[in-house]
Amino acid sequence: ATSCSLSGGTARRFRPGEIAPREARPGTRPMPATVDMPTRLSFEIADWDGAPALTLTGQIAGGDAERFADWLAARDLPGIAFLNSPGGSVRDALAIGRVLRDGGVDTAMSGSDVCLSACPYILAAGVDRSVAEGALVGVHQHFFDENVALPAFIAVEDIQRGQGDVMAYLIEMGVDPGVMQHALQTPPDEIYLLLPEELERYALTTDPS
Repeated sequence: ATSCSLSGGTARRFRPGEIAPREARPGTRPMPATVDMPTRLSFEIADWDGAPALTLTGQIAGGDAERFADWLAARDLPGIAFLNSPGGSVRDALAIGRVLRDGGVDTAMSGSDVCLSACPYILAAGVDRSVAEGALVGVHQHFFDENVALPAFIAVEDIQRGQGDVMAYLIEMGVDPGVMQHALQTPPDEIYLLLPEELERYALTTDPS
């Protein structure tokens, strides 16, 4: 159900385990999203428009950045990566994003894809970034440490340091850190879905021309 509207997009209840597969239009994605989201990020290389494309699909679990690096050790990075993920580990998303940017990879989403929570930080890593009509890109507050037994002042310090890391990363990637206002204002159990004009305003999408 729709929750509240902030300055443009819409905040909705966020339950990653309940995100249903979205059927892709023919030809809009290298591998149509016809199966349930994996609980760890899945990496595959498939043909797209006559050229190889990387697909990153599923939840971003702790350790997925290391798994991705190991997987890439025997492969070359294609020039484009398609994203379809409900999010997960922020630290792993930032690390994966840096690998993609260092490799000069573009990021893209077809109209059937979702990129929520930590996933937009991977989207931000693309040299060129495109989001097709119908795709969902959303942000919210994050947990940067899973240890809930930490004293409150240490937990707050960890969260603030994590937010600082994210803002520095967005600036590094050429994305307006102002997008963080929507993340900071949206509780972890909701998701703020960015409008196409907001994706352009914050440079989460680019004009390749």
